[in-house]
Amino acid sequence: MPIIKTLSKATKAERDKFRIPRSVQDAIPIRRIWSDGIFQVGTQFSKTFSFTDINYQIAGKEDKTAMFLDYSELLNALDSGASAKITINNRRLNKLEFESALLLPMRQDGLDHFRKEYNDMLLSKVTGTSNSVVQERYITISVVKKNIAEARAYFSRVGTDLITHLAQLSSIGQELDLVTRLRIFRDFFKGAEPPAFEFDLKTQMKLGHSFKDWLCPDSMEFQPDHFKLNDRWGRVLYLQGYASYIKDSMVSELCELDRDLMLSIDILPVPTDEAVREVQNKLLGVETNAANWQRRQNAANNFTAMLPYDIEQQRAETKEMLGDLTNRDQRMLFGLVTMVHLADTKEQLDSDTESLLTVARKHLCQMSILRWQQKDGLDTVLPYGLRKITALRTLTTESTAVFIPFRAQEIMQDGGIYYGQNAVSKNMIVADRRKLLNGNSFRLGVSGSGKSFSAKEEIVSIALSTNDDILILDPESEFGYLTEALGGEVIRVSAASDTHINALDMDKAYGDARNPIIEKSQFVLSLFEQLVGSEGVSAKEKSILDRCTYEVYREYMANNYTGQPPTLKDLYQILLKQPEPEARGLALSAELFITGSLNTFAQPTNVDTKARIIAYDIRELGEQLMPLGMLVTLDAIFNRVIQNWKRGKTTWVFADEFYLLFRYQYSADFFYKLWKRIRKYNGLVTGLTQNVDEILRSDTARLMLANSEFLILLNQSPTDREELARLLHISDTQLGYITNVAAGCGLIRCAGNIVPFENSFPRNTQLYKLMTTKPDEAIREM
Repeated sequence: MPIIKTLSKATKAERDKFRIPRSVQDAIPIRRIWSDGIFQVGTQFSKTFSFTDINYQIAGKEDKTAMFLDYSELLNALDSGASAKITINNRRLNKLEFESALLLPMRQDGLDHFRKEYNDMLLSKVTGTSNSVVQERYITISVVKKNIAEARAYFSRVGTDLITHLAQLSSIGQELDLVTRLRIFRDFFKGAEPPAFEFDLKTQMKLGHSFKDWLCPDSMEFQPDHFKLNDRWGRVLYLQGYASYIKDSMVSELCELDRDLMLSIDILPVPTDEAVREVQNKLLGVETNAANWQRRQNAANNFTAMLPYDIEQQRAETKEMLGDLTNRDQRMLFGLVTMVHLADTKEQLDSDTESLLTVARKHLCQMSILRWQQKDGLDTVLPYGLRKITALRTLTTESTAVFIPFRAQEIMQDGGIYYGQNAVSKNMIVADRRKLLNGNSFRLGVSGSGKSFSAKEEIVSIALSTNDDILILDPESEFGYLTEALGGEVIRVSAASDTHINALDMDKAYGDARNPIIEKSQFVLSLFEQLVGSEGVSAKEKSILDRCTYEVYREYMANNYTGQPPTLKDLYQILLKQPEPEARGLALSAELFITGSLNTFAQPTNVDTKARIIAYDIRELGEQLMPLGMLVTLDAIFNRVIQNWKRGKTTWVFADEFYLLFRYQYSADFFYKLWKRIRKYNGLVTGLTQNVDEILRSDTARLMLANSEFLILLNQSPTDREELARLLHISDTQLGYITNVAAGCGLIRCAGNIVPFENSFPRNTQLYKLMTTKPDEAIREM
């Protein structure tokens, strides 16, 4: 087969005059750089785009097929006038970068001993395990253009198309600016060594310094089969022999090594018309060989002779290739797979090389060491946009897509909270719910699966790392010890308790309206609807209550909302003074809760309702007092959210045993409205429940669940799993992570991405004893 014109043209365009490098800077093949991240390398211009991982490995069969086809479509969309390089970069986590991003700073507020325990836990998650390596993905486009203006226009068009195709895969693509792109090379050449200063192009130009000074190593030494960067050893490998069948897990397995490494897949697309013409010519040649062989056999009177196997095989493969190109929307691509890995010692390098060769052999492929070409190999594998190795293999779109660069979705958001480790990659899961479309969350799981522990761990992280307020609705008295240990207030609400919350508490900041009394009047109407029961409050009674509400607050408002606010006892007395018999009826219906034995909400507040962390313990409210108690408690919570919003402060609301709230119409309606509105008020609400089936019976709760951007699914019962799978579109493979798993393990759904996770906390810590709900481990006296 003659050399394809595209390959010949590309080879000629990429040919560059060989220069012996006189310094380390000369060994870096970047000629010029521009502030928008475009490089001139050799005779070409190149630009790099980053893209995020997707959950390919844990997806179901149908989803995997869809992802594979979408990725094939992306490859088909690559421009035949340029070459592409897909790179997977294993970068060791910078310890200083990690500590500044995730570790909690000390505040000298009496809680630093908890911060130290929490920081020790975080450090243990990145020490000596594979999660100390961050995996990043890039695609670099290289093209020959006359000048930078043409190159910039080309990359603008191609970049938009590329990011659109990545979005179809649920992968977020973005172009890299100059500093970010240079940092890739600096991290590779200098490892974890922190930069003396941040790169600034204008400053470098003013000083007359080369940009290469910032990123190049102190020394580079190339040997026949390895190289050295300062005191680190490296080696470049390439894929020499391809199996007839390659599994789609090969690339991810090669990149599982816990080392600094890069794997690049170079792709050179061929125009379809040219590819079809070349394959037709080859098929014609094969048919000619077959006819000549048959003619020779006929001349020897061997009329029954069968065509040799190699000719039959060539004919079948060429016909299949032609069919792929003409009927199956396949393209002809030239591919090259190269890989570089680094180690601290030569012995470690040799051991790692053998491990990589073994992985390739497992897939019936042959990885080989580049002999006497380590420098060219390094220039090829790094995302400069160069291809210095002539070991291209002819592939179709599908056979190239088998080298799929996706593995498992990661959740790593700046400024977020630690939620556990990715069960597939072992990387840390750090999410910031405040950055989601809405930060509302559910924690679902059977009893003992770790719901309360997970919520307490989130509360601890919020309390120790932010100034946000935390409000907890606690029907099972599980959060009291932790709240008190963090300096918060536990409000135990019951008929027998000495703790009282005044149902008529109000200040200037009450409610969302300009006039607080309007909001309070509506609250009083709701309160009496709960007290009257199924009969409801008539229109005449509503008018009486509205009049009396204004009357009871008259003096308080005149004093500019200062002094002691009125109580339900004051409202009771005013109702008795009204001339209408309905007013006396209202007073009588509320008598049990105002002057009777259940008068806990009819007395002045005697607890700190302004504390930063408050746990409302409603365990002992009882059936009679529960509707009223829930009404007053939820009113206090919502108005605290409003007050914080007016002060520019974030509020986190946690509601345990969430299914209980849906037994009462008022609390169900309240949380439904809160779920929809709280984002506007700088608030985030979290519901915890084990009775998922009971929640899912409510259409209101189903809507709340479907509209929550952040879900933590722990071990589920069989019926709950089926319901959640239908509602959240969870694949059978993903369901395995919430089936008969240990406490603290499950799935996290963050902004539509579902990631399996596992979470463990050191048992020999004070925080663990505060957070655990196991009777033999929990602290019972503080």
